[in-house]
Amino acid sequence: MKYSRYQPHQTDEIPLIAPGPAGNLMFGNLYGIQDDRLHAFMQLRKVYGDVVRLNIGPRIIHLVSHPDLIEYVLKDNNRNYTKGRGLEKAKPLLGEGLLTSEGEFWRRQRRLAQPAFHRKKIAGFVSIMTQAAEQLLSRWDERSDKTEPVNVAGEMMRLTLDVVSRTLFSTGLQPGETESVAGALPFILRETTRRLSSPFGLREHLPIQANRKFQEELAALNKIVFRIIDERRRVVETGGQDDLPQDLLGMLMFAQDEETDEVMSDRQLRDEVMTIFLAGHETTANNLAWTFYLLSKNPDVRLRLQEEVDRVLGGNSPELEDIQNLVYTRQILDEALRLFPPAWAIGRQAIKEDQVGGFLIPPGSGIVISSYIVHRHPEFWENPEGFDPSRFEGQKVHERPHYAYIPFGGGPRLCIGNNFALQEGTLVLAMIAQRYALNLVPGHPVIPETAITLRPRYGIQMTLQPR
Repeated sequence: MKYSRYQPHQTDEIPLIAPGPAGNLMFGNLYGIQDDRLHAFMQLRKVYGDVVRLNIGPRIIHLVSHPDLIEYVLKDNNRNYTKGRGLEKAKPLLGEGLLTSEGEFWRRQRRLAQPAFHRKKIAGFVSIMTQAAEQLLSRWDERSDKTEPVNVAGEMMRLTLDVVSRTLFSTGLQPGETESVAGALPFILRETTRRLSSPFGLREHLPIQANRKFQEELAALNKIVFRIIDERRRVVETGGQDDLPQDLLGMLMFAQDEETDEVMSDRQLRDEVMTIFLAGHETTANNLAWTFYLLSKNPDVRLRLQEEVDRVLGGNSPELEDIQNLVYTRQILDEALRLFPPAWAIGRQAIKEDQVGGFLIPPGSGIVISSYIVHRHPEFWENPEGFDPSRFEGQKVHERPHYAYIPFGGGPRLCIGNNFALQEGTLVLAMIAQRYALNLVPGHPVIPETAITLRPRYGIQMTLQPR
């Protein structure tokens, strides 16, 4: 398959206005995309091309879908594009964490946090990940009625929340706090999604029960996080630093900026903890849930997966050195990330006027890059809707444009936790595939929902077939 280069990004001629649909005088194209964004974006790219101009209320938005142009926005000219207003409504939850912060403050935070997510550090969490998976499998083994379906999306959320809690806090959570976190996070994430989906920003200011509950649950989470931070600060003050656990929070607390010798404040630590909670369990849980959905619909792929894990693991729990031999297991995860990328859309806002593919990008206007759309771009993917893990065999990967596959974003703001997510996903998938085949319940609707992440709206009901 041959791929074209999209040229030029800039021209000396007067830039063109990108094509796009006519919209409502007041709301622009809002109602044309609000109900089913994935289908709407797919159709827009198909009809108008790789740069599509939309009016969302008073704002101008461009949907950009060609890998060369995505690379230009996310990497080559990234300093002209901020996160903008897209994630402002998430700041009550995430504060100025890596997902929402900008400019020099973000660069400093990234320098401080990067060592905690180095491959060698993440490798130290293998036992935590496998223990959490083993506990899940033990619960499944003990089920009295093996024919009763389970919501695999919910099961994966529970598992990944367990992993992220242990890797962040080790034994820092007191009795009852784990349940408080597990109970509060789903509601807080749902409410944040509703706020992000509201084009006029009115919901969060209304005196409604949901807003009161949001504040109460967020206050409870903050209390837990600040308590743990405070306790660890006091341990350090009394000279007991060597007794602190080597978890992510500890690594972040003692990370020191090489340029300024500064460390994170308690508030900055809190913001990064909340960001890791979101990115560290929601995205991986959805990736795993979609993976089991796809495996049930493709039994030949599932059989090959089972053959690999049986051969590599021999019935044992995986160790760190096994991961490199779980080649096909990882390819399955990559292909599931292609078809159902949890981070399904990336938003940017232009600081100065620019051109993308020869089209005018006015200052202050928005860019939307949908990994769901570019991962299905027919110029770069044969049989785009097909589930084919062999796409991620070595040579095939090198032949594709790098930015044709962006499940973790790209450029300087590439997701810092990508190695964590892939390690956890590989281990969990291999362990479950050793013991169970998961089969879809006939008739249960499986519909992607464009929340903060791409999740199954009604869950994924499956039966557990012991091997």
